[in-house]
Amino acid sequence: MRSLRSVLVFLWMAVTVIPAASVIIITAPFIGPDARWWYLARPWLRGAVEAVRIVGGIRYTVTGEEGLPSAEDNQRIILCPKHQSTWETFFFASRMPHPLAYVFKRELLYIPFFGWAMACLNMIHIDRSARGDAWNKVASLGETLMDRGKWVIMFPEGTRSERGGQGVYKTGAARLAISTGASIVPIAVASARCWPRKSFTFIPGTAAVSFGPPIAPSPGESAAELMEKVSCWIEEEMRRIDPDAYPEIERPQDHHQLEAALSEALEAQAAAARAAQGGVSQEE
Repeated sequence: MRSLRSVLVFLWMAVTVIPAASVIIITAPFIGPDARWWYLARPWLRGAVEAVRIVGGIRYTVTGEEGLPSAEDNQRIILCPKHQSTWETFFFASRMPHPLAYVFKRELLYIPFFGWAMACLNMIHIDRSARGDAWNKVASLGETLMDRGKWVIMFPEGTRSERGGQGVYKTGAARLAISTGASIVPIAVASARCWPRKSFTFIPGTAAVSFGPPIAPSPGESAAELMEKVSCWIEEEMRRIDPDAYPEIERPQDHHQLEAALSEALEAQAAAARAAQGGVSQEE
């Protein structure tokens, strides 16, 4: 049944992406990139998320979203999500109040229809082999796009990590935030339990997404120091929203359980004290 669900979802994506991408490509000379995003790309992405939910059985929960800047707020924002599966690449684009500019490797542009459509949406594709030029492109184009109302989204680990795993957090997003005065929104995403890395089979369940408060660079702060704040928030939150994926010693303590244990211990002490007092009075 899982395999059938997955085949049906991917079949839907393959069939619908061709006309959707074709319309984006054909209309590129006639309408602006934001209109192409809102009225052409975003509906398809929402449809993909819904297909995964309805057919694939992957539901989702979202917390902390109220802390995001509103649609009317044009401050510069960089989203930094945990990356575990393909699911979140569709999810964020289908939900955020601003158009997103993904930073991605240029090889994705060669994917028929999907990649061609991405080339028409004003995103930031880079050549990873040309590191200096790639960074210069991210810095200049990222600032320009943020000033046009887009939010930049960068996966700081660079690639998808296994459930319960942690990749190396690269400092690119922090460097961009420092150079442009943008704030970074750290995001914990537990999607691998439903759509494992390098897998084409869905596991029905719930993907959890948790947004952290925007983190602005402090004066004199280095990119490494800023990214340390971001990575610490994400990894700590990952252990809260998906505790079963981590060793018990790494899981955050449950405050309700701690309070219950403390109350039980205090009650036991009180009972022992009452018993001791009772024993003294009987001896007398």
